[in-house]
Amino acid sequence: MINLVFDIGNTFFKVAVFEEQNLLWTERYRQITEKLLQQILLKFNPATAIISSVQTKIFLWEAMLEKQLKTFRFHHQMAKSIKNHYQQPEKLGLDRLAAVVGAHFLYPKNSNLVIDAGTCVTYDWVDAEGNYYGGSISPGLKMRFKALKHFTKKLPLIEAEMGFDQVSGNTTKAAILSGVQNGLLFEAEGFIKKLTQQDPQTNILLTGGDLNFFDTHLKSSIFAAYVKPEPYLVLKGLNAVIHQ
Repeated sequence: MINLVFDIGNTFFKVAVFEEQNLLWTERYRQITEKLLQQILLKFNPATAIISSVQTKIFLWEAMLEKQLKTFRFHHQMAKSIKNHYQQPEKLGLDRLAAVVGAHFLYPKNSNLVIDAGTCVTYDWVDAEGNYYGGSISPGLKMRFKALKHFTKKLPLIEAEMGFDQVSGNTTKAAILSGVQNGLLFEAEGFIKKLTQQDPQTNILLTGGDLNFFDTHLKSSIFAAYVKPEPYLVLKGLNAVIHQ
């Protein structure tokens, strides 16, 4: 069966096509038009579609999609493989929920810590029985650099440097790089250490736009054996929902 999967954020529309569990194609767009959608449908001829969106509005192209194939709007009650203990399950971000579903689907015999490194960095842990109790939300890499510029008069706006590994900076730029990049890395390592104390076999799944930052630095840490980059984790989780 061919499935069409949409992960709609505030900026990008991520689209993927799966044949059962195999990812055939994926792309991201600023907008989706009926013409573009028709091209995708003609090329892949999917039987089912699932849409996850942080936006509450219904898009015009959804009506066309619903006329041509079985279509679902993802919501928290569809994540049947997860025992969601969030105080208000309907308030949990759908991207976070889909990532946890994907983690548990890919590695059902392990506990999994999902680190989603985007605008914000989220840390979400699900145990081997599929219990999800909540997670953490922290400012992302770019947000931290922008905050230093925005809330001070003299600090410059700089960008991340992948190879930077100084603990102490001897220039303003190096000090910012040290504070932001090491601070975020130490934060992640602290979450990992705390959660792996509960289960030493916990996988560490990395996803999101700044995945490479964490992958590069955590691969040189004591947790390297458990680090698994999963750039399409949310899309895989949404596809897994169809097969539940």
